[in-house]
Amino acid sequence: MNALKTFLNGLWKENPVLVLLLGMCPTLATSSSAKNAIFMGLATTCVLAGSNLVVSLFKKFIPGKVRIPCFIVIIATFVTIVQFLMDAYAPEALVKALGIYLPLITVNCIVLGRAEAFASKHGLFLSLLDGLGMGLGFTLVLTMLGAVREFIASGTLFELTVIPNWQGFALLRFAPGAFLVLGCFLAIRNAMKIRAAQKAGRRYEPPADLNCATCHICKIR
Repeated sequence: MNALKTFLNGLWKENPVLVLLLGMCPTLATSSSAKNAIFMGLATTCVLAGSNLVVSLFKKFIPGKVRIPCFIVIIATFVTIVQFLMDAYAPEALVKALGIYLPLITVNCIVLGRAEAFASKHGLFLSLLDGLGMGLGFTLVLTMLGAVREFIASGTLFELTVIPNWQGFALLRFAPGAFLVLGCFLAIRNAMKIRAAQKAGRRYEPPADLNCATCHICKIR
């Protein structure tokens, strides 16, 4: 597998937020400002890269029947390290703003999903690149979402005033506003994909493995 392709997949083609729609809880809850969003994204990236690396390293020694609990223990270890570092060096207000969503990275479906779907089946280097690509893709979308919400709600970016005396739209500070902005992002991406397909003289079809016909998650007991 091409290393560059593996890294770039997470940034656009298989972006965890815009394509796979994973990690919605931290995406919507911690993107009230660009600062909160970028730190949450970077924390998740560190956990993704580290856990992918360790899962790939020990995949041959982890029994198949207990692989998920083992993955969770590995992920939780990196989450604990990241949380201790943030408690020690990050501003207290930032740690408080991220709150419970920092330890909840342990059960973030992006992290566990990449450990199961990629790191447990590939080598160290590709697994590291996959974790970095997915994490940076998550960080990019999260930061864009936070910047748009912060700007419209408060007239600021990264807590710096852009428009003085901006009245703002309070809805964007809360979860319903996050849903609206994310919906706009998804609509823009879909419009870009459809336009690119039309320019190429073909009809845009969603990926076959990303629809209800092949999902079956609602049938899981």
